[in-house]
Amino acid sequence: MAIAKQPVVVLDAPDARELAEFYGQLLDWQVRVDDDGTWAEITSDSWPPICFQQVEDYHAPSWPGQAHPQQMHLDVIVDDLDVAEAAVVELGAGKAAEQPGETFRVFLDPAGHPFCLVLN
Repeated sequence: MAIAKQPVVVLDAPDARELAEFYGQLLDWQVRVDDDGTWAEITSDSWPPICFQQVEDYHAPSWPGQAHPQQMHLDVIVDDLDVAEAAVVELGAGKAAEQPGETFRVFLDPAGHPFCLVLN
């Protein structure tokens, strides 16, 4: 018997709305932001939501270093790395200086969280 069910991923952010809008556009999911703007989530018809909570004194992860560990990251599947790279950069992502693989690319979202575009 499960102790809990339906887990969701929650990312800390300096601006919950901004980060939810970034990932909402990246994945083409619905964005919902609480009235005070400190909690947001993106939803789809087929997956659990991804949530974003605004935190004071936010410190972005320092990937690949460990001064501020990433602790977690998202991998998203794409059909074409070059096309997807151009699209996420236009949304506000930055490409990480270190790229350790050839079938995936590492980016930093607007709050500095690493995420990977992974070739399908």
